[in-house]
Amino acid sequence: MVRIGILGAARIAPSALIRPTHRTGRATVTAVAARDRSKADAFARKHKIPRVYDSYTALVDDPDLDAVYIPLPNGLHGHWTLEALRAGKHVLCEKPFTANADEARVVAEADAAHPGLVVMEAFHYQYHPLAHRLVEIVQSGELGIIESIDIAFSAPLAKRGDIRYQLDLAGGAIMDMGCYPISLLRLLAAGPRVISATAKLSSPGVDRAMDARFSLPEGGTARIRCSMFSTSVLRMHAKVTGSLGTLSVFNPFAPHFGHRVKVTTGTDTRKERFSRRATYDYQLEAFAHAVEDGASFPTTATDAIRTMELIDATYVAAGLPLRQPTVAS
Repeated sequence: MVRIGILGAARIAPSALIRPTHRTGRATVTAVAARDRSKADAFARKHKIPRVYDSYTALVDDPDLDAVYIPLPNGLHGHWTLEALRAGKHVLCEKPFTANADEARVVAEADAAHPGLVVMEAFHYQYHPLAHRLVEIVQSGELGIIESIDIAFSAPLAKRGDIRYQLDLAGGAIMDMGCYPISLLRLLAAGPRVISATAKLSSPGVDRAMDARFSLPEGGTARIRCSMFSTSVLRMHAKVTGSLGTLSVFNPFAPHFGHRVKVTTGTDTRKERFSRRATYDYQLEAFAHAVEDGASFPTTATDAIRTMELIDATYVAAGLPLRQPTVAS
């Protein structure tokens, strides 16, 4: 049983970690820390977490914890992953892994220096059978030579004061929504390169929507679109077009809430269905398996560098500044 502490009483923590611990029985949440002690106390009471700390350092240094879950603002991910490694803790860090690729390289080096510790980026959808099958279909050659890939993820987030709109916390649409399509693009086509990107801004330097174009190594093209606030209220799809057929997917990122997968080759069309079990349950089981048994997993610190490089390149193409780590206090 992996004993996990949560840094921050974040809204995502119950669905991403706490409820999965109850459903899987592979881990338990035994501590939470927040800078506002009253908020941490209320969170702990609601979720029956036995220990509360009023500083992140105190939680990270707790000798009775095996691992730390980091759902903090993007700009703090790298710092607290490094602190957790220093304290000998395994890490499950929410995406995006760091503020930028340079910081991801620093964290990956620290991870490599602690070979007994697990550092996993929480791209939960990658642990679901649907994601595994998408990769299998594309790599099988059934679709022929890949000509184009189109991936979109948009959902309304109208609260402008949200941390995801704050530049000093490494916010922005491509960091929040867009890291999912970029991650999926990397799964489906190795080595994409940014050609161009256009952003819509919520404030100077902060993208509320992004439209980016990519080239693929074998001559195809790709497009990703994401938004936290735009005319595209809700969009969650992926389409892969090859010389022999197409693969279309509705909701590849949270298939437990419903999904559709359709493959068309020639005159034949088939639909495939997958488990409605939560992606977060699969992720937690993979994390526990890696911690307790040394099992391999895909969303490593090294893999995160490649994703962050594409995010950085998208910001450069859009004429926006790279996100920077938040100064931890």
